[in-house]
Amino acid sequence: MTDHSLKLTLACWDHDRAQAVLDGRVTIKGVDLEADALPTTTLFPLAVDAATYDITEMSLSSYIMQVASGTSVYRAIPVFLSRAFRHSGFYVRSGAGIHTPKDLEGRTVGVPEYQMTAALWMRGLLASEYGVDLSTISYRTGGLDGGVRVERLALDLPPGFVVQPMKEGENLNDLLLSGEVDALFTPKVPRAFLQKDPRIQRLFPDYAAVERAYYKKTGFFPVMHTVGIRSTLLDAHPWLAGAVFDAFVESRDIALHRLQEIWLGSANRLSLPWLHETMETTRDLMGDDYWPYGLDKNRAEIEWMCQQSVDQHLATRRLQPEDLFVREGS
Repeated sequence: MTDHSLKLTLACWDHDRAQAVLDGRVTIKGVDLEADALPTTTLFPLAVDAATYDITEMSLSSYIMQVASGTSVYRAIPVFLSRAFRHSGFYVRSGAGIHTPKDLEGRTVGVPEYQMTAALWMRGLLASEYGVDLSTISYRTGGLDGGVRVERLALDLPPGFVVQPMKEGENLNDLLLSGEVDALFTPKVPRAFLQKDPRIQRLFPDYAAVERAYYKKTGFFPVMHTVGIRSTLLDAHPWLAGAVFDAFVESRDIALHRLQEIWLGSANRLSLPWLHETMETTRDLMGDDYWPYGLDKNRAEIEWMCQQSVDQHLATRRLQPEDLFVREGS
């Protein structure tokens, strides 16, 4: 880099799609970059509070809330480092009488954070796809298997809407097993399920088939995380949004090209016995561009998320995709 390059910091998790930016194989034009790989549980509280990094991975749900309230230090580019179907994350207590999504009405559910993006999608799925009345559900929040987990942003919920943090020393896994909560909404597999405890089961046992059907119906591959750039930097250097966007597109393309080479290679270089089936199923359903960046290709589901954020008492006003993303990066 030249002496005229901007000296900036970046942090994101070590997604394969970001790895080439993190390790320097892909550079951001005009930037001398110092990059850190941090787990999102560490990074996201920094992004909404201390704003430690110039460029950062962000929870899209948290970002929508902060843009709506006018408190975001960052402006995002339409790079979506994390996406995940979420039907696999509904867990229920065996014998609780929860056999369909509608059976969750009137129940108490454990979730790490009410405002987290995975929970936004999961509640939205229940309401939009299964007609669940979300206003009847009460929530307990905190660590899934232990540790401390708190809402990274303050909630402003309507009267009678119950979101109650757990007591110190409790965890959601144990509350489910003891019967204090009836279900869990979580992106991470609970310890009891991994241990094959008969007291916990998935609401959607054949979740992969349900998720494929959902994609076929909606075209949505749920967006979880985006990339934000400090607003003051964009004001001073409008070209930066496009440069960061281009770098992350190149990094994603490197990762997907390598995955294709591994898939089509003669040796099984990944420790996955059914890699061929997964790749073929994915491409048959979603096409070659199955991890799209850019606003146009993701507009419909971003609009859906903005509406869900309002409906779920998170965002204080209804935003449009253009309110969230810098045009230079689209």
